[in-house]
Amino acid sequence: MPTIELSSIQPKEIIAGYSARFVHTEGMTFSFLDVKAGAALPEHSHPHEQVAQVIEGEFELTVAGEPIRFGPGTVIVIPSNVRHSGLAITDCKLLDVFTPVREDYRALSQS
Repeated sequence: MPTIELSSIQPKEIIAGYSARFVHTEGMTFSFLDVKAGAALPEHSHPHEQVAQVIEGEFELTVAGEPIRFGPGTVIVIPSNVRHSGLAITDCKLLDVFTPVREDYRALSQS
């Protein structure tokens, strides 16, 4: 089983204030994010199931119109095709896991 040092992965800015390091497996994408306080994630949806976790800081995720403020220790599951948006309350470190693989993120990580 290979090991991966996150520090060896070049971060990519996916939108303003959101810098990600990606790890892809055959069936999943892991997105390790550094997010600046006040950075907003516009409302969107995608066919991927997503699991979101705050590792450090505080983040507000709005899922299907319901705002949820959370920090370390809470995991949120976002079903496929459900509209969601986000806002970093503080500087944050987040982990988002997607299944199936986010091919758009795979393409970003190869550029």
